[in-house]
Amino acid sequence: MDSVRSPAPPHVQFENVHMAFDDRVVHRSLSCSFARGRISVILGGSGSGKSTLLRLIGGLVRPDAGRILVGSSDVTQLSEAELFDVRTGLGMLFQHGALLDSLTVFDNLALPLRERALGSEAEIAERVREQLSSVGLDGVETLLPGQLSGGMLRRAALARAMILRPEILLCDEPFSGLDPISLRRIESLLAAINQRSGTTLLVVSHHIASTFRLADQVVLLLPGRSVSGTPRDLATSSDPEVAGFFDEGSPTQSPLLTDGASRRMDT
Repeated sequence: MDSVRSPAPPHVQFENVHMAFDDRVVHRSLSCSFARGRISVILGGSGSGKSTLLRLIGGLVRPDAGRILVGSSDVTQLSEAELFDVRTGLGMLFQHGALLDSLTVFDNLALPLRERALGSEAEIAERVREQLSSVGLDGVETLLPGQLSGGMLRRAALARAMILRPEILLCDEPFSGLDPISLRRIESLLAAINQRSGTTLLVVSHHIASTFRLADQVVLLLPGRSVSGTPRDLATSSDPEVAGFFDEGSPTQSPLLTDGASRRMDT
């Protein structure tokens, strides 16, 4: 695979977005875009607004100013009813899985299909089993979330996030708390989803090594601004703030200097 993928149009765009919670400014005139069909990783220090950015995309919070385009829709201007259609095209992988503890793994995945009456029970069952198999979780349908290991729980949550076949998958710290083997497996599954279905992935992370293995694009949130580019762009940046951020977190060995698309792990 070529190390540089051809340009892709934006799938999500932030235009001069201002967001504050009371006196605390989270985003000030934030402008950045995320390419369609690519894996974009969002980095930044604690309190930089990484997770808030994902919530803004889904219309879960509203900015004080600016536009947020998901496709051609400005989610800042949509009613709750109109946001429902946008949210149907979004999958969400939460940091701690967010599966319902009282439901089996099967029923957790089946719930959004049942809520939208997307098929008969037999069709729903087939789709759930297919989705679980795609993340290597055959045979866990009758287990409760509390009976899964941390890595298995994260994979079940990923299967649930993809059950409606979203165009955009939002991932909030998907590698947090995982052992190295489970972490690499989640990386591989995310890469496979992107390659297989062309899903646009926006991944909030603080894991630098994983970012450089996975990302086509990196958006770094800095105080009062953002910096975007390929992993190579940011790893070799002469910007003192960018260089300082990556000097603190980068591994000493540097397959950092090749872009994520050329480092996709075998899936």
